[in-house]
Amino acid sequence: MKSITSRDNPLYKELKQLATSSQARRKSGRTLLDGVHLCEAYWQHLGAPHMCIVAESSVQHHEVSSILALCASAKSAETTEVQCICLPDALYHALSQVEHGVGIMFVVATPQGMTPDVLQESAVMLDNLQDPGNLGSILRSAAAAGIGHVFCSPGTAFAWSPKVMRAGMGAHFLLNIVENADLHHLISHAAIPVLATSSHTTQTIYQAQLNRPVVWLFGHEGQGVAEDLMALATDSVTIPQRPEIESLNVAASAAICFFEQVRQSL
Repeated sequence: MKSITSRDNPLYKELKQLATSSQARRKSGRTLLDGVHLCEAYWQHLGAPHMCIVAESSVQHHEVSSILALCASAKSAETTEVQCICLPDALYHALSQVEHGVGIMFVVATPQGMTPDVLQESAVMLDNLQDPGNLGSILRSAAAAGIGHVFCSPGTAFAWSPKVMRAGMGAHFLLNIVENADLHHLISHAAIPVLATSSHTTQTIYQAQLNRPVVWLFGHEGQGVAEDLMALATDSVTIPQRPEIESLNVAASAAICFFEQVRQSL
């Protein structure tokens, strides 16, 4: 395992860019998975990473040592050994956004989603969703509900940022996530109903027929689904609630919708 002790090391500077810059992550096509759970989930579903980074104080931790043993014997997709880097705790914590966690992270290639010619399976479309926590929660709920596809508009938060991945808790690796998706095209070519959530409709999710594949369309936290996309949707639905509360958080709304679909399908 290679040890890096200087902040001026070129590789460390590159890692710091990945940790702090969304632009650097998008440009390089790589991202960081921070913490034991995400690293184990990635290994289970997608295999070996490009690089494993460990804090000096965590090298002997039983969960970390198990992952390091896998890295020592595994081959990555490029048929090269997984590079393992040990950092002093101070340098590691400058990369990590996890407080009081076990010090391990992976550097991985950002998975590229596939856009089907025609949508025939349940999916989620996200129009200009801004908050990383909301996005990660929606991904986690979608994966738990058995929904396999998520399409993010160009204005939506980067799905593979560290904050979104922490909120997703490994859901990313069970989903086909497409960035910069053309939602207009996808809706126009969907072979199943597209349901947009709206507070300005009378049909509730409990009245909608959900025991079948559908596409869920959610919008910006404050503005909702854009009018041009709303016009393309098959129908709009709402979640009944007390009038004193203006609206539900979009991640909470998504979870309610997904699991009403699960309930109707049981």
